[in-house]
Amino acid sequence: MNGHGTIANELGVNGLWKQNPALIQMLGLCPTLAVSTSFVNAVSLGLATVVVMMIASTAVAVLRHVIPREIRIPVFILIIAGLVTVVDLLMNAYLHSLYLVLGIFVPLIVTNCIVLARVEAFAAKNRPDYAGLDALMMGLGLVWVLALIGAIREIIGQGTLFAGIEWIVPSWSAITLFGDASQGFLLAMLPPGAFIVLGFLVAAHNALTAWQKARTKKRTLAASAPAAPTPIGGEA
Repeated sequence: MNGHGTIANELGVNGLWKQNPALIQMLGLCPTLAVSTSFVNAVSLGLATVVVMMIASTAVAVLRHVIPREIRIPVFILIIAGLVTVVDLLMNAYLHSLYLVLGIFVPLIVTNCIVLARVEAFAAKNRPDYAGLDALMMGLGLVWVLALIGAIREIIGQGTLFAGIEWIVPSWSAITLFGDASQGFLLAMLPPGAFIVLGFLVAAHNALTAWQKARTKKRTLAASAPAAPTPIGGEA
């Protein structure tokens, strides 16, 4: 039981932080930079990717012993393409306005390096529950980065937050932070703005990781340091 808990914790930490697909592995930069013009767009595509990753990874883990190694990549892509088609049709049917905004990036989940990389590197070598958990954590790691980039770009670029939320929940509306969208900083809404925000996030992630390592090393050295000898007679 403890072994399973340790593995689950490790998968969670790796996906959300240590091996974050957007900040560390630099995978899936196309949707990360292109769709993250708003919080809603970024999170929507991220969640669609999570659904595809989880089902694809679990399916591949279940079938890993019966898929011939020589044709594993075409089989993996076929499974992913089938799932993406289902997600694409569902979004077109029930979230049509959002679907029109996301456009070609929903079908392009098929070629997203994150999905195929986790299927090939992890799901094809591990049991289904671990494969599904790994996909979930890696996907959520992508989602929180996309959400942060989308929120920052939307706030700076057009002065709103949750723009487009009415496409998902009609009774909700965006939050306006300053009156006129033309007052926003246009660069934030353009591709260079996405690179700049991502660069700052990567730098912050690296700085926090270095601080954590230094703190852990300091604690380890303090714990392993020999205790001071007791003076003879108990006197200093």
